[in-house]
Amino acid sequence: MDGGTLGLFAYINTQNLKKMRASDITMEETKLKKPHFVFIHGAGGGSWCWYKIKCLMHNSGYTVTCIDLKGAGIDLSDPSKILSFDEYNKPLIDFLLTLPDHEQVVLVGHSAGGLSVTDASHKFPKKIALAVYVAATMLKHGFSTEQDVKDGVPDVSEFGDVYDFEYGLGPDQPPTSGIVKKELERKLIYNMSPLEDVTLATMLLRPAPFYAFQRAKFKEETESVEKVPRVYIKTKYDRVLKPEQQDKMIEKWPPSNVYVIESDHSPNFSNPFILCGILVNAYVSMGHTCT
Repeated sequence: MDGGTLGLFAYINTQNLKKMRASDITMEETKLKKPHFVFIHGAGGGSWCWYKIKCLMHNSGYTVTCIDLKGAGIDLSDPSKILSFDEYNKPLIDFLLTLPDHEQVVLVGHSAGGLSVTDASHKFPKKIALAVYVAATMLKHGFSTEQDVKDGVPDVSEFGDVYDFEYGLGPDQPPTSGIVKKELERKLIYNMSPLEDVTLATMLLRPAPFYAFQRAKFKEETESVEKVPRVYIKTKYDRVLKPEQQDKMIEKWPPSNVYVIESDHSPNFSNPFILCGILVNAYVSMGHTCT
């Protein structure tokens, strides 16, 4: 074997060794990388709802993204003109489309944000490391049956006339959007939350596209949604999505774990430290490394 051939073999071996080392480094970085949490607000909310959670998790080194769905937060779309759930949830779907194929996120939905999480789990199961439902609507097929509506739509009838509705399709048609009356917001949604957060919420809440919510129905083309690990965080003193309603959904579509937090409907305000701890623990309990 001449010197040129020996030199070629030496070069090939060196390149292979470099590739192996690079592969090992990439695997180690992937193993040690902290998760990317993506937060989805509830009806009438926005990314602002998560400001406490984002600060706490960001300061602990986690990547955090909070999304405004269409007609929510700083998105200027008129909620009464959003007539399909696909249109409403498009900002989340667009975000997931931009993620590299190898990247996964922890998707956290609060209240009606659970519908968005389920929709995304059907469409992008490989991009979701964990789906977390926080006092959220957790229905495998959305509002496909009357029982789904009974289980997943908040029953606030005991509080009387709760909503101010808008009828974008005409007075003889179902309401297109609605918002909880100002005088009931604290009593109903934020009964354990600090006054400053209640004040912020009453300034920023917007009508929610109820017409679009009612059309949140998810076709099961494959069983891929079952491949997404799920956990549920149950809110013990919730006056919107009552604990017994949450239990019904948990029983109907059992998640891997159920956590209970002492809070009102908005633990992101009323118990943020414990909520952050539960989120990290839920991720670790699925067998992930979180350093």
